Amino acid sequence: MFDFIWNLASFIVALGILITVHEYGHYWVALKNGVQVERFSIGFGKVLWRRVNKAGTEFVIALIPLGGYVKMLDERVDDVQPEDRHKTFNGKTVYQRIAIIAAGPFANFAFAIFAFYLMFLIGVPSVKPIVGEITPQSIAQQANIASNSEIVEVAGQKTLDWQDVNLALVSQIGETEFTIKTKVKGSISTVTHHLDTSVWSFSPDKESAIVSLGIAPFRAPIYAELAHIEKNSAADLAGLQVKDKLITINNERINGDWLKFSKKIRELPEQIVILTIERNGEYQQISVTPSLIERAGKSIGYLGVVPKSDPYPEEYLIELRYGIFEALNQSVQRSWNLVVLSFKMIGKLITGDISVKNLSGPISIAQGAGNSAQFGLVYFLGFLALISINLGIINLLPLPVLDGGHLFYYLVEILTGKPVPEKIQEIGFKFGALALLGLMSIALFNDLSRL
Repeated sequence: MFDFIWNLASFIVALGILITVHEYGHYWVALKNGVQVERFSIGFGKVLWRRVNKAGTEFVIALIPLGGYVKMLDERVDDVQPEDRHKTFNGKTVYQRIAIIAAGPFANFAFAIFAFYLMFLIGVPSVKPIVGEITPQSIAQQANIASNSEIVEVAGQKTLDWQDVNLALVSQIGETEFTIKTKVKGSISTVTHHLDTSVWSFSPDKESAIVSLGIAPFRAPIYAELAHIEKNSAADLAGLQVKDKLITINNERINGDWLKFSKKIRELPEQIVILTIERNGEYQQISVTPSLIERAGKSIGYLGVVPKSDPYPEEYLIELRYGIFEALNQSVQRSWNLVVLSFKMIGKLITGDISVKNLSGPISIAQGAGNSAQFGLVYFLGFLALISINLGIINLLPLPVLDGGHLFYYLVEILTGKPVPEKIQEIGFKFGALALLGLMSIALFNDLSRL
């Protein structure tokens, strides 16, 4: 229940910020072009808060936080006095109308740059993309990618950490081949690996692009020995102690494999589990009942223990922190890369290289907001930047109900010298609404399927 409330609150905060940024883009440029703005609304439905400024603009926060709008004076929907016609949206030149409509999506892009800028100024703790185990017979093994090597480039894109690697790999979905460059510790020379991805199968809701190629990121060794026990947890109540070594679970040997043990516990919430442990050189059995918790929308078993592990090698740890000017350069570059990646993904959805099953809706966004907020401010800023870019791009799609649809009509007006007839615009708006509703339905269905 707590996870649900946290995710919902994070979702509302994130969406509220991004909608405000988007609508403020429209509002600010409209004012600069002399258009009278009658209402600036965040959300739809019942009004929760209202304020009117000296210019007569009504600022509103409404009940349903799934969008917003800026209502401008317009002769097509309002009774306008002749002396006020110069304040109307439809009375402006086509280029002014384009500027006003395009300002919303571009405000989202500008906000993404700002969020990334703050993120890089604060510093993002991360790890170098050091390869751990390689899955036998995988694409990575066939390309001769070696364990303990560092991935420095994917398809021409430099990679500093695993997030860079993952984003670069996602952009290659649908390609039949690409290259990965690696280097071994202490070497400055690189090795180029040619990956045959003609049979690459990748399901984002099940695994990362990295793992799907047969690459496991390096992790410090973890042992089936308890290093910490949470007070009043299932493990504490059962009498487990620090330094207990786990031998079997329900008579199945663990063989020192902590991940195997952890997986079994997750699969057995609120069920009696018999553990064989070694304590002070002697074996004994302990009965424990893992508690049930909600994690990422799933009910799993939880003991409340932390395993013993070796420290992560310090030479593999990095912090992506830059100075005032370099942080700006990095934020612009990161934003541009994500814009290009997003357009690539849209193109691959259209061509069928990516299944519509990969679309995500509000539930996935809420989970992402909650998870990133739990990790801290820098990760939440990165999440906001990512969603802001996606919001800007979605609004630029040439669907008549979106900003991109209006821009398309204005482009036709420039080419033909006259506005698109109102009847044709109405038909387009109905088509756009149906298309958008269809995409939203698919995304929501995917979210529910993942749950």
